Amino acid sequence: MKTRHVFSTHDIGAAESAVRALRQAGLADDCISLIAQHDIENQQIPEDRQDASDDFGRGGIKGVLTGGGSGLLVGLVALAVPPLGLTLAGAAVMTIAGAAVGGWVGMLTGASEPGAVRRKFEDEIAAGRVLVIIDGDAASLAVADAALVATGATALPFDAPTAVS
Repeated sequence: MKTRHVFSTHDIGAAESAVRALRQAGLADDCISLIAQHDIENQQIPEDRQDASDDFGRGGIKGVLTGGGSGLLVGLVALAVPPLGLTLAGAAVMTIAGAAVGGWVGMLTGASEPGAVRRKFEDEIAAGRVLVIIDGDAASLAVADAALVATGATALPFDAPTAVS
């Protein structure tokens, strides 16, 4: 499993120096990404280097829970109304359908939400700093962290498992 570390640099030039140091330290290109203000990202950071993570999965989980709960509630209310003729199986189907629709809608809306790093360090980004994100195992992160500190990058408090494996 890989872990994600985040570092802050003063500007795009410092971020480019940090990326070069990481590549010289042996980190693969797909383990390095950058986050900055949208105008900086759009004009100065290559698309393959931009961190495109979003909350697709988080939105989906919230949607499944909300939709499933809503479907269960509607199913139970329908059970209480005898003229509707709904059985327990019908209530279960409504719960499953609610969870499916809720998960789908949640994933769609989650895809438009910023990722965890962008949310947590929005003040750094708003201040014009460029964040360097690295994903790796413990050994490669130790080397990468040292290389980044040597370039003047500042470690930020973020140490989380990543979906990149």
